[in-house]
Amino acid sequence: MTGEASWVPPEIDTEVPNPARVYDFWLDGDHNFAADRALGEQILEIMPGIRDAARLNRAFLRRAARYMVDAGVRQFLDIGSGIPTVGNLHEIVQQADPACRVVYVDREPVAVAHSELLLQGNENCAVLQADLRDVNDIFDAEPARRLLDPGQPTGVFMLLLLHFVPDSWDPAGILARYRDRLAPGSFLALTHVAADSGSAGLDEAIEVYTSRQNQQNRPFPRTHDQVLRFFQGFDLVEPGLVGCAMWRPEGVGDMSEDPSVNSLPYAGVGRKP
Repeated sequence: MTGEASWVPPEIDTEVPNPARVYDFWLDGDHNFAADRALGEQILEIMPGIRDAARLNRAFLRRAARYMVDAGVRQFLDIGSGIPTVGNLHEIVQQADPACRVVYVDREPVAVAHSELLLQGNENCAVLQADLRDVNDIFDAEPARRLLDPGQPTGVFMLLLLHFVPDSWDPAGILARYRDRLAPGSFLALTHVAADSGSAGLDEAIEVYTSRQNQQNRPFPRTHDQVLRFFQGFDLVEPGLVGCAMWRPEGVGDMSEDPSVNSLPYAGVGRKP
């Protein structure tokens, strides 16, 4: 990893792995630390398909974003956006229409710091450091007020985020608060680790992940029915809530040779009527 001093905030403890940076490592990104790589490698030994699952999640982002642009959406909110890597949301939608506007939100300081560097000079994009639960603060912050028209449809992305939200936080209630702030015709796209995918090693990987996180950022995989509840108030777009690879694949590159990996993250897109 090069140029670390230019993008790492001084308050970051580089000895503690972080979900955004482990994900960056699985995607062959450059913005992760030794602790992140060590945890990422350990989980790869338990679940060799996890890197492929990360790639499929990124491919779903591309397809869902294009779908929303084709549906007329020109403003986007990416919650839990993580560390920028190849194929960022703004790159996808602005390639289709340079007027598209994107607000990225993440609570991870490294993700925010690097996003700020990446977005310099792009007046149609901004990044905001905030927690998923800070719904009103996110919508009322200057970047959102400047770039998101509350009267127009918004495409909201929450990819590989909600399985880090315990039931005690009431994730369905949080999503309802986002839904209530969105104009009709808005979309919600989410991916979520499946508890019923049949993926070997998932429970062991979660225990390893949690132990290295000092009980922080524990994943909570959920079943199909449990994830489906997050779309309450939205009309699911065909083919509904399916394995990530099965949501409107465009070619063999959107699939894995391992069927369990294709279904490891659930993916779906809903439209607010």
